[in-house]
Amino acid sequence: MKNQLDTNPIIDLRNVKRHYVQGEEVVRALDDVSLSIYQGEYVAIIGSSGSGKSTLMNIIGCLDTPTAGEYSIHGASVPHLENDALAALRRNTFGFVFQRYNLLSNATALENVEIPAMYAGIDATERKQKAEKLLEKLNLKDRATHKPGELSGGQQQRVSIARALMNGADVILADEPTGALDSGSSEELLDLLEELNSSGRTVILITHDQSIAERAHRKIEIRDGKIVSDTGPRLLAPSRPELTNTQYGNNVIQLAESMKMALRALNANLFRSCLTLLGVVIGVAAVVAMLAIGEGSQKAVIASIENMGSNLLFVQPGSPGIRTRGVAIATLTVEDASALNELENVRAAVPSRTQRETIRAGSVDYETTIEGVTANWIDAQDWPLVEGSFFTATDEERRASVVILGWTTANNLFEDISGVVGEYILIGGAPFEVGGILTPKGASTRGQDMDDIALIPITTGAIRLFGQSYLTGITVAVEDTDKIEETEIEAHALLLSRHGVQDFQLRNTASLLESVQETQSSFSYLLGSVAAISLLVGGIGIMNIMLVSVSERTREIGVRMANGARQTDILLQFNTESFVLGGLGGLVGIVTGLTISFLLGKNGIDVAITPAPTLIAFSSALITGLFFGYLPARNASQLDPVVALASE
Repeated sequence: MKNQLDTNPIIDLRNVKRHYVQGEEVVRALDDVSLSIYQGEYVAIIGSSGSGKSTLMNIIGCLDTPTAGEYSIHGASVPHLENDALAALRRNTFGFVFQRYNLLSNATALENVEIPAMYAGIDATERKQKAEKLLEKLNLKDRATHKPGELSGGQQQRVSIARALMNGADVILADEPTGALDSGSSEELLDLLEELNSSGRTVILITHDQSIAERAHRKIEIRDGKIVSDTGPRLLAPSRPELTNTQYGNNVIQLAESMKMALRALNANLFRSCLTLLGVVIGVAAVVAMLAIGEGSQKAVIASIENMGSNLLFVQPGSPGIRTRGVAIATLTVEDASALNELENVRAAVPSRTQRETIRAGSVDYETTIEGVTANWIDAQDWPLVEGSFFTATDEERRASVVILGWTTANNLFEDISGVVGEYILIGGAPFEVGGILTPKGASTRGQDMDDIALIPITTGAIRLFGQSYLTGITVAVEDTDKIEETEIEAHALLLSRHGVQDFQLRNTASLLESVQETQSSFSYLLGSVAAISLLVGGIGIMNIMLVSVSERTREIGVRMANGARQTDILLQFNTESFVLGGLGGLVGIVTGLTISFLLGKNGIDVAITPAPTLIAFSSALITGLFFGYLPARNASQLDPVVALASE
């Protein structure tokens, strides 16, 4: 049963004008057009090329806005709506069928049909089911997974009709839909449009062919931007169809779809995408590898300095300003060292007495530094032995004649140092048993050979060599170098309370460590800056390629806008593509950088791989992708839908 024609038009134009300025000439594409179209009508707008019929369709479909006049849809004024509101009208009210199909070439038929529903926020499962039903209804079920290049012209046009119906469009706008079809496919398409109209949809057909226009219920002829004839609306119209009331979905769905489209777009130009990734990969790999080298060299230098005593305090006898030159002044005693051992942050306080002596091993004489120390010397210096073992506190108590040789001393006394432990040597004419040999350390910060030494218990030295118990100095090893200054103050106060006067001197070598750390940090920053430049170049590459991508895909952008995509959707899509580029480049760059660091480490270069540089490099890649991709994405989102659709 048919209902009376609605008294309120679904589309109402009053004195609409659309003028374009070309140089000094004003082109009047539409000139004072008034038109009302009611629900359920089948209208053919006919006119020759350049008559203004396509401009009229673009304004009706909210792809373009009039220069002047009033235009309303369901009584709501259109010209003053914001872009997102216009996108909502295109999404919910109109379904577009274009002459050139305007299908996305890198998407399947099913995916092309899903586009309007995607921008409506319908979840993937529901969207797919509905698209499959539409394709089945249009006899395209077996072609759902085929891309446009694998379909005939008629099949592509039916896919575009399925896309137009995806959101339950109230109005079907068909712009020269048979222009690229053969006669058989054209007839099928026109039958389909009539069927859609019979179901209650409003169909507006743009054509220049009189025979096609005759199939419509109402003909409107336009010439030179003016309506010259209109057969008028039918008195009766079919019932209005049930429409899908869709709303924009949540951002999670949009982001997931944008990610999917981004990967598809990058795969479509795989070689170009790889070249773009190369810049980011080089930048990230450089950041990871260079910072690993910087961190490794810093740790190596700091470890070397710590081995030389950066965690040590040196106590020397005599008032400040007096240089002892190795002579023991009677101000420091072993008891002072024992008292310092009781301080909280002190690992070991080692008393020492040194003097030069000649050592004899067989027929070989060698002069070196003999140092009398306590058993905790090895803990304070963190200096392992290559052979044997260090003397013990029991050896100290027994005043044992045992000696620990430095690497240089041992090699000057013996041709082969293996098996030397247990041998006897003469020091000052007294026999000493070799208890062990220290591992080599090399030169000190002042260039002195740290391995040219021989260590004996200080109690033994006091009796057999030194002749007195006063010390050359006390070496204090601290647990926490960050608190070395506080420990120095405590040690100074302790000794001052014991002696009553300041007849000693305290020196702190932690400042050397701090200086080296600052130098190495500056070096790391320099390496990081060089790597950041590489990352910057990669970012510029992303921006260039995204600008090219926007230029190449202008028509695609227009199609998406025609199917309800908002500016924010387009912005999100292209930003996501640049984000994916940056992310993929970051991941590959990290793997490359770690591989380079590993290989350098295998070849003897000091490297230290820590999480921070890796995270910084990856985050920088992501930020680079977003930052340099924003301008192209913004340009894409601000394209005029009409201009975008008209691009080649």
